[in-house]
Amino acid sequence: MQEPSVNTSATTSRAVRLESFGGPEVLNIREVPAPQAGSGQIRVRVTAAGLNPMDWFMTTDADTATRFGLSLPSGFGTDYAGVVDQVGHGVTGFAAGDRVFGGALSRAVADHVVIDVAGTIAAGGDAHHTPDGVDDRTAATLAIAGCTAAAALAVVNPGPGDTLLIGGAGGGVGVFAVQLARLAGARVIGTGSATSADALRALGAEPVAYGDGLADRLRALAPTGVTAAIDLFGTDTVRAARELGVPDERITTIAAQVDEITPANGANAAPGAIEEIARLVAAGRLRVPIAASFPVERIRAAVELQAGRHVHGKVVIDLQPY
Repeated sequence: MQEPSVNTSATTSRAVRLESFGGPEVLNIREVPAPQAGSGQIRVRVTAAGLNPMDWFMTTDADTATRFGLSLPSGFGTDYAGVVDQVGHGVTGFAAGDRVFGGALSRAVADHVVIDVAGTIAAGGDAHHTPDGVDDRTAATLAIAGCTAAAALAVVNPGPGDTLLIGGAGGGVGVFAVQLARLAGARVIGTGSATSADALRALGAEPVAYGDGLADRLRALAPTGVTAAIDLFGTDTVRAARELGVPDERITTIAAQVDEITPANGANAAPGAIEEIARLVAAGRLRVPIAASFPVERIRAAVELQAGRHVHGKVVIDLQPY
C-alpha cells in the first residue's frame, strides 16, 4: 500500500455554486475552502469540466433537484478531468501526478474535487486513468455521455445487418452513440436539424430531418427497414420506429419514459465501458467534437449555449491555475 501523498499548498478553491435553483443566472463563482482527501479518497486538481443537459436540468427547481439528491447550496457540473494532487490513506491504484477523468455529481466545475475511489458518479464520484493521447478537454466529455451511449447501445445491441435510427444524433450522447454503433458494424441514420447534416455525416451517420413526416422520410431512406432505434431527445423517434415496425425490445430512450420501452441509464453501463471508450479515443477510432470551450468565468454563457440544445458536440469549461 502506498503512503498517502498530500499537497497542502492550496487552502482555498474556486467553485461554481448555486444558492438558489434556476437558470444560468443563478450560477456564481465562489471562493471556498479547498477540499481535502480523506481515507479512501483522492483529490483532483480539475483542468476541464464537460457540460451535459442533466447539469442544468436537475438544478432548475427544488423538486427536480430533490429527485437527484441535491440541496442548497449546491455545486454544478458532473464531468471532470485533471490531475491527482492528494492521495488519502488506503488508496491504491492512484498517485499524485496521475491524469484522471470521471464524474462527480453536481460538483465538477471547481478547482478541486474529492473523489471516493470506490464510489460512483452519483455517490462519491468516480475516477479513471486518462490514457496517453487523450487531452483533458476531451477526457472531460467522456463520463456521462459515454456511459449513457454505451448503456443505450447495450439495450438495442446493434450489429452488422442492422439499420439503427438515432433520434437527436447530433447532441452530446449522440456523438458517442453514432460512432459506437458504426464500430459495431451497424448502418446508422441520425435525426437532426438541417444545420447538423454535415456534422452527422462526419460521424458516420446518414442524416434525416426530424419532425412531421419522419416515418415517410425513413421509408424512402431505408426501404428495407429500420431494425433498432435510440431516442436521445424525447419520444418522436420512438413513435416513428414503432410506425416502421421496430419491436419494442429494440427501442430505447434516455430522456423519456415510454410504456413497454426499456430506458437506458448511464449508471447501468457495463463495467469497463468508459475505459473502453477512452481507449477508442486514444487509438483515434472515436472522436469527440468540442463545439466550444469557455473559461470558468463565463460559466453562464457556456450553460446558455449548451442548454439551447443545438450544439453539435460538447461544451467544455476550462479551469486554470491561480
